[in-house]
Amino acid sequence: MKPERAQNTRTRKTWLIYALLSLYVFMLNVPGPVTNYLKDEFGMSYTLSSAHFSAFAAGVLVTGLLGAYFIPRFPRWKVMAFGALGLGVGGMIMAFGQSPAVTIFGIFLMGCIGTLILSIYPAILDEEMGARSPVGISEANTIASLFAGIAPLLVGFLVQKAIGWRPAVVLVAAAALSLGFWLLLRVSRSSASASARKIPARQSGKLPGRYWVFWLALMLGIAVEYCIIYWGADFVEKVLGFSKNTATQSVSLFMAGMIVGRFFGSRLLERVSPMKLLTGSISLAIVGFALFWSGITPLLGLVGLTLIGLGGANFYPVIVSLAIASAGELKAKAGARATLATGTAILFLPLGLGIVSDRLGIRLAYSIVALLFALLSLTLWWANRKQPEPAAQAEIAE
Repeated sequence: MKPERAQNTRTRKTWLIYALLSLYVFMLNVPGPVTNYLKDEFGMSYTLSSAHFSAFAAGVLVTGLLGAYFIPRFPRWKVMAFGALGLGVGGMIMAFGQSPAVTIFGIFLMGCIGTLILSIYPAILDEEMGARSPVGISEANTIASLFAGIAPLLVGFLVQKAIGWRPAVVLVAAAALSLGFWLLLRVSRSSASASARKIPARQSGKLPGRYWVFWLALMLGIAVEYCIIYWGADFVEKVLGFSKNTATQSVSLFMAGMIVGRFFGSRLLERVSPMKLLTGSISLAIVGFALFWSGITPLLGLVGLTLIGLGGANFYPVIVSLAIASAGELKAKAGARATLATGTAILFLPLGLGIVSDRLGIRLAYSIVALLFALLSLTLWWANRKQPEPAAQAEIAE
């Protein structure tokens, strides 16, 4: 590694990665507010609406299962370019689709091919920043979180101005397509050659039981987050009584809470243990959910929505770090399985909530989130009591 590399941590390539990850996260969070309008446009049921949410997660699962075989066969920047192109094409299909089947396919394409960005960016940041790559990963996710919050705000704002939600999606899709084509055409042969080094081969071996307890907790925590992101606007409209546009924009309160929570959570970890931080975070999120779900007053409901984000912000980063740490030498394998937890949670839980909403209404259906909180608390209590066990000796796959 060159001596000056540690100082020059942010190159144009670094900022390009930040931008692409932010576009991906924007598209990940846009089906929630957009489906609220598609539901009226196409006359869809809650169940069919849920398929839009689950389509992205299904794509994530496909990439999580097959990415380990596909990604090492190509230079890393080409994989990033493929991801950007898939994100852009899927976004355009979603924006111009005139039936649920087409819009669902567009979202699936974004999840399937676009997730290559999520899969490859840590390896590229490690190559670009060396020992400073954790700083880059943290910065990338902080910026991406801002784009996650912008998604419902921009959609709601454009609809309120009678422009419609589609320009928001087209704008981001066009940016992804432009960057994807630029990468394919402009990345030099020397850069491609340097990036052609393959990601280390997957390690094989049996992950310890404690890892799988954390894996379950991770899935439950992500499920809480996306049940709020995907169905929060509908709940605010139907239960708290706000207009559709205001309800769509209100989801940004949850995202703002997430951003603030992650900022302060990273600093609290220097003073308290991860388990203590999780205990406090879950308690805060449960209080917020009680205010939100009870609907005592519309204002308290929005305060509760913000508190859910503030507490839930630490679920993913803290639990995933505990899970990977518990895997011993099998960290690469643990990371891959963690991606499957993300896809599983986003695929099944919002869909299940939508199915229940068709039968019992959105308010009773949201009792699923209360159950998720209870299971998450129980699972983390179990993980805390379970003695760490040695991970199986890693075997390097040829």
